[in-house]
Amino acid sequence: MLAASVALVAFLGLTGYALDRAFVQTAQNALRERLANLANAYIQESEFDRTGAFISPEIPPDTRLLSPGSGLYANVRGEGLSWESASALGRSLPPVEFLKPAEKRFEGPLRIVDARGLENSVYAYSMGVIWESAGDFPITFSVFEDAGQIQDQVNVFRRALWGYLVMAALLLLLVQILVLRWSLLPLRDVERELSRVRQGRSQRLSGRHPRELESITESINSLIESERSHLERSRNTLSDLAHSLKTPLAVLRSRLDADASHEELRAEVGAQVQRMNEIVSYQLSRAARSGHALYSAPLEIEPRAEEIVAGLEKVYASKGVFCEFEIDPAARFHGELGDLQELMGNLVENAFKWARKRVLLTVTVEPAPDNRRPGVSFVVDDDGPGIPPEQVERLLQRGVRGDERVQGHGIGLSIVQDIVAAYRGELTVGPAPELGGARFAVRFPPAY
Repeated sequence: MLAASVALVAFLGLTGYALDRAFVQTAQNALRERLANLANAYIQESEFDRTGAFISPEIPPDTRLLSPGSGLYANVRGEGLSWESASALGRSLPPVEFLKPAEKRFEGPLRIVDARGLENSVYAYSMGVIWESAGDFPITFSVFEDAGQIQDQVNVFRRALWGYLVMAALLLLLVQILVLRWSLLPLRDVERELSRVRQGRSQRLSGRHPRELESITESINSLIESERSHLERSRNTLSDLAHSLKTPLAVLRSRLDADASHEELRAEVGAQVQRMNEIVSYQLSRAARSGHALYSAPLEIEPRAEEIVAGLEKVYASKGVFCEFEIDPAARFHGELGDLQELMGNLVENAFKWARKRVLLTVTVEPAPDNRRPGVSFVVDDDGPGIPPEQVERLLQRGVRGDERVQGHGIGLSIVQDIVAAYRGELTVGPAPELGGARFAVRFPPAY
């Protein structure tokens, strides 16, 4: 608001200065034209007598030339000639340079002194004339007018101009403040809603915001949901870890209470420690996959897919399975590299496991509206036996512990479901229309 106010005041100040200079120049030009017309009219009515004396008209074009101290003066200068109007009585007019014939000059303000020694300023218009009736006698005719008159006009204009500009500035500043406060109301609403979220009185920002703020509020809501989901997953992982470790610890306690031999106890401790190590490793890896960075650099998909497929073709070389690609070069995954590798690795490995000879990996880009990042879809088809429709729902059920997940297509599909849920995507399972086997399709919508 301060910057806008300073800019407004500076603009009005420059505007006022420009108008002031334009008015001064206009007033001076008008004075010049008036003095030029007066000089021409005066010259036309003047004459020289036989002795070469200058004779002014009895009634001049402006009667102020007859009144001393009227503010309008005239004089004639030539070789051996010096004449001044009656109005110049008691005034010391400024000297004027002798001009060539047809030469004209407008000057001012010039200083003059009256009989009392008081200084004043005048504007002067001079013109060079050849007087033919006097034998082509060159003279310089000058007309002077008091600068106070034009200064009075300028002062009146300046008072009116700056008065109106000050009123306009105050009015515009008031309007600007009101407009800025009104236009920033949505930001204050967002601030209040964020305060409610911090206080726990609300779960997210509302969707009632102007179009210009939709991208910001959606990103904030995504960040809030991501952090809340990450915290919930961390708590679940710790709960699962504690629950998973209860059984090995209970076994060790029972062996200690049973007074087992040293060798039996040693073997049992080794087995249970190995089991606990596997549980901890699995839960840690699961926690690492439980979420994603909301703002991540886009990752190229095609190079990673080639690495994964090359490794799987070696593992399943005995089956002779061949994988084909249909990957859009512009496709990008906005997330963690490990999530991309786990997602494609488990989907493609699952297809290799059940395919007879062919696997097809298709990756396409989903266009997005302005200011949103595009989505991406992964589709993996195989020519295996497929999945009966009645088994799809059971296949997509999420387990809680690793032991409960080793069903159907194995733990890999559960990892895929975790990643898809973390990125707020969609996983669908159905028949492959071209290869006849199963199709696993994962879609991440735009601005996911």
